[in-house]
Amino acid sequence: MRTPTLLLIAALYATGAAAAFAQAPAADPHAGHAMPAPVAQAPSPTPAPAARGAPEPAGTHVGHDHGSPGPAAAAGTPTRAVGHVESAPPPASVALPSFIPPVSEAMRAAAFPDVRGHAAHDRAVNTFVLVDQFEWRSGRGADGLAWSGSGWVGGDVNRLWFRSEGDVEGGTVGEASAHLLYGRAVARWWDLVVGVRQDLQPGTQAWGAVGVQGLAPGFFEVEATAYVSDAGQAAVHLEVEYDLLITNRLVLQPLLEVNVYGRNNPGLGVGRGLSTAEAGFRLRYEIRRELAPYVGLTWARPFGRTRDLLGDDLEASGSPRLVTGLRVWF
Repeated sequence: MRTPTLLLIAALYATGAAAAFAQAPAADPHAGHAMPAPVAQAPSPTPAPAARGAPEPAGTHVGHDHGSPGPAAAAGTPTRAVGHVESAPPPASVALPSFIPPVSEAMRAAAFPDVRGHAAHDRAVNTFVLVDQFEWRSGRGADGLAWSGSGWVGGDVNRLWFRSEGDVEGGTVGEASAHLLYGRAVARWWDLVVGVRQDLQPGTQAWGAVGVQGLAPGFFEVEATAYVSDAGQAAVHLEVEYDLLITNRLVLQPLLEVNVYGRNNPGLGVGRGLSTAEAGFRLRYEIRRELAPYVGLTWARPFGRTRDLLGDDLEASGSPRLVTGLRVWF
């Protein structure tokens, strides 16, 4: 009795293997080495076959990993060899939120304007005038009025500069001078200037001038000018200032000025070498950017031969002075 039972089990295994082999997809001859077909397992008891043409229940095909074939397989579409990895479908486009408008041609034109033919420098003629100091000075000796200003007219590269400074003490003009300079931009933030300077007091004297001015690293405003007078006198003037913003409107401005002369000139009251130096600070409040009253303290001192020429003059003591004034630009 055991022999027929063994024969029946062997027949069932053979029948399942043949069915799995018949239903395994054929290997693509152009796909390289195909993976071997999976080993069929012993079939589970299957229901009775349905009538021809009737739909088969899902999961009744032995040897199929993915259920019944899709419409493409039923129509005879060739399938890929077993073991090939299907490529992922392209990601679906993400819809923008309704509150973001679509990009239009006007938006593209505004973001990427046509710059062909755009000039590197503006050729328009502009003007600028700065009265940096217009103040009343009070201290030892006579009180007085002092001013210092500059300005320009021109374009981005070439400009005509002018400067003026001086003081009045006891109703008398102590010092007064004016500059007329041609300036050309030679680097970022820097101008080369050349021109003339005319002294009105003390004594009338003309000077040729050449120098540089601009914004040094650290936002220090620098003005360095060398002079040669019609009498053969040489001089150098150096001025450095800095704007320290305490608030958006309250600004502290330290200032240092130095004058150096090439030889003694008793008529002008200057001696050879380091002649005078002035240091101070001014605290201003900008009611508007163009209008700012200020108060400050300055200290001026002569050196070397210049101090000897002044003798017992109060200026030789280098006493401090309280200043109050107005800074204007337009």
